[in-house]
Amino acid sequence: MRRLFKRINVLVTETGEESKSKSSMARGQLQVLNALDGAKTQWYHFTAIVIAGMGFFTDAYDLFCISLVTKLLGRIYYYVPNSDAPGTLPPNVSAAVNGVAFCGTLAGQLFFGWLGDKMGRKRVYGMTLMLMVICSLASGLSFGKTAKGVMATLCFFRFWLGFGIGGDYPLSATIMSEYANKRTRGAFIAAVFAMQGFGNLTGGIVAIIVSTAFKNRFHAPAYQVDRVGSTVPEADFVWRIILMLGAAPAVLTYYWRMKMPETARYTALVAKNAKQAAADMSKVLQVEIVEEQEKVEQLTSKKANNFGLFSREFARRHGLHLLGTTTTWFLLDIAFYSQNLFQKDIFSAIGWLPKARTMNALEEVYRIARAQTLVALCGTVPGYWFTVAFIDKMGRFAIQLMGFFMMTVFMLGLAIPYHHWTTPGNHIGFVVMYGFTFFFANFGPNATTFIVPAEIFPARLRSTCHGISAAAGKAGAIVGSFGFLYAAQNTNRALTDRGYPPGIGVRNSLFVLSICCFLGFLFTFLVPESKGKSLEELSGENEVADDADFAGGYNKTTIV
Repeated sequence: MRRLFKRINVLVTETGEESKSKSSMARGQLQVLNALDGAKTQWYHFTAIVIAGMGFFTDAYDLFCISLVTKLLGRIYYYVPNSDAPGTLPPNVSAAVNGVAFCGTLAGQLFFGWLGDKMGRKRVYGMTLMLMVICSLASGLSFGKTAKGVMATLCFFRFWLGFGIGGDYPLSATIMSEYANKRTRGAFIAAVFAMQGFGNLTGGIVAIIVSTAFKNRFHAPAYQVDRVGSTVPEADFVWRIILMLGAAPAVLTYYWRMKMPETARYTALVAKNAKQAAADMSKVLQVEIVEEQEKVEQLTSKKANNFGLFSREFARRHGLHLLGTTTTWFLLDIAFYSQNLFQKDIFSAIGWLPKARTMNALEEVYRIARAQTLVALCGTVPGYWFTVAFIDKMGRFAIQLMGFFMMTVFMLGLAIPYHHWTTPGNHIGFVVMYGFTFFFANFGPNATTFIVPAEIFPARLRSTCHGISAAAGKAGAIVGSFGFLYAAQNTNRALTDRGYPPGIGVRNSLFVLSICCFLGFLFTFLVPESKGKSLEELSGENEVADDADFAGGYNKTTIV
């Protein structure tokens, strides 16, 4: 593995030298962009990380908190009087409740990614946050006289919640990449994304606090003792409170998000307003920056800077890059969201969570939240911050390659001796191995697939291409959330959840996920290394060759 990384570094170095030789015939960088690339780490960097990161905190909380309450929803709205087991959501309802937000997210990533390149990052940024706030609150206020009515209302608002969350992906990544200096850009974007880990963790902590408070106030027997009494009427408030609290961090950061100036790269290279870009960044960086309107017009008028997303030139320059970012994100999210959304089912299958009939409704919420919080605390959160610490040292390519490889190894380590893990006394070992898959997902492709699309595409297409890449990821999440729900069912019809056909079982599902991770490892070779380079150097925007060079096949980025 070490030899492979050394070989990768050699290739990256050779690519950098090739770029330097080509830049000798190129025009100079804009002063405002040079100032951003060379800026020391300042207070505004941390402000931008918090403002953009709180959006991701909210995103993760809202997307993953639903998995904490789906068992409770089944007990409340789908109780079957004569059943020996508590009520569960029917397959179609469970798939809709778990997956509808991802459908909204996919649509939002494509729409707001495109809109961010058309209207500007800042103008669109506030829209996504307000949509998230409104729909978080509305999800908790879902109404209806029947179970079907409540679920339909919940799905409606969670779709639009996902739509707002989807917009936050390309906009937050693009804004942070365009604000950062080239030396620590990877760490800054990774720090924004790492807030997702805290959102995931906070969702579990909130569920523990709320369920404990209600459990201690409203005592109830286990389901096997009293079927009706095991779910107290007040339990209906629990899931609503958990969902609605997702609006709080978004509300707190709305004002500061609106105060952020537009990024200089959008203002100069897309809006073509050198004066405004220089004025905005002079305030942010607290240095005097000369406006260079003539140079901006020269750079943006070149044919090499005017090709569109569906042009032959884009396909030649960035086609393989876009294929690499979309396929790796797609394959990662099949595995990542399958595991995240259905942790409770996996924990139940191996016996780490007690049988549902031995608990009351609130106890079950508490146990599920405690299990997921432990995994988030020990595996998910540390993985994100390892990426922050090492991404500008190891590089994006090496971390992504390592992450996919280790995920494959640990998935196989869970799947091959699966029967060993399910025997009494071995559950802790399973959870440790399971936690390592999350650690290497986050110290690996879950972070890098978010970072790289915000760096390697031209400014006028950056948000759109990031949105396309992220949407491919959410397509994988939809496959994972809907597919795993059915695939993980027991092969024995008598042991499946009510309403589900027999599946391939958790063990075989883990084998499928390990294959997805290995394919992600292979497709990583389509993704270029962006460590230590300016955004314009990666996309070829600033140091633009003459039109003759453009016609002859000028290209700034090389696949590793």
